[in-house]
Amino acid sequence: MGAVLGVIFHAIGGFASGSFYIPFKKVRNWAWESFWIVGGLFSWMIVPFIAAWLTVPGLMAIIGSSPDEVVFWTYAMGFLWGIGGLTFGLGIRYLGVSLGQSVALGFTSAFGALLPPIYRDVFTTETEGTFSAMLHHVGGRWVLAGVAVCLLGIYLCGKAGVRKERELDSPQHRRQGNEFSVRKGLVVAIVSGILSACFNYGIEAGKPLAQAAELAGANPLFRNNVSFVIILWGGLTTNLIWCLMLNARNRTFRDYVNPNAPLARNYLFSALAGTTWFLQFFFYGMGESKLGNGASSWILHMAFIILASNLWGMALKEWAGVSRKTFNTILTGIVVIILSVVIVGYGNSLTY
Repeated sequence: MGAVLGVIFHAIGGFASGSFYIPFKKVRNWAWESFWIVGGLFSWMIVPFIAAWLTVPGLMAIIGSSPDEVVFWTYAMGFLWGIGGLTFGLGIRYLGVSLGQSVALGFTSAFGALLPPIYRDVFTTETEGTFSAMLHHVGGRWVLAGVAVCLLGIYLCGKAGVRKERELDSPQHRRQGNEFSVRKGLVVAIVSGILSACFNYGIEAGKPLAQAAELAGANPLFRNNVSFVIILWGGLTTNLIWCLMLNARNRTFRDYVNPNAPLARNYLFSALAGTTWFLQFFFYGMGESKLGNGASSWILHMAFIILASNLWGMALKEWAGVSRKTFNTILTGIVVIILSVVIVGYGNSLTY
């Protein structure tokens, strides 16, 4: 039953992540950096702190009494994760939306799912949740098979996206012109994928914080909320610096008080987007408490994000006008990702 609940929690978190950008579409007369950082203040600082304060007794005392190296590495992983999020956009610039997103998320899935077990093998004395343990037990091998199947599904979704861009020859695609570069795009997407996986490493680094939260009386479902506070402080640092630089370069500081913009509406929808974004990790933490912070949790999270994003794309008719072959390719990719979720869930239900 715990594994089933874990999958459900990850499904809710993935849906939140795949849906968070929708409220931003309601923002008017603001530059990207302006609504991004307003939403970010809610997703990386305000809402995570409120969630942790409500669910973790003695939140600040836990953070203050934790070893400096634990807090530092948890924050550092969040800082690197923030860089991964920023380079994600550059990868899309060189590869296009569909291919760039699929490549980056594919690497994020693989690195985020597999490196923590490898880390436990190489740098700790733990015997559970290690990569060698996965290889030597049937459940672990099922999980690894699910990772491979998920990456296949991501590849198919990316292939469908490339075909769509070619068939529709959208204005966005034409504007990219000579900027399309497979070599540059793959390098940037790989960097983005590796650094974006640092969120999962931050959870691993912050494990002592989660354990302290449980000892303080926190429900195990919410034990990671204290780690999220530190990780997201790191992500906020990266994004705040970059967005303020863009505000200065583009002279968009006036956006926040621009009388020609619907300010109340913009702040409301930016806050809604930021809150929705954080819910992905709120429910990720709940799913992780049931499945563990291994390949299962991370690959399920990535898979459900891709599923939600593509379903939104269909609902918004982004695939209207493509050939039957292209549409069948995206459907096949979604089905393969669903299959990977089933495989990972089954593998995690076995003891390894």
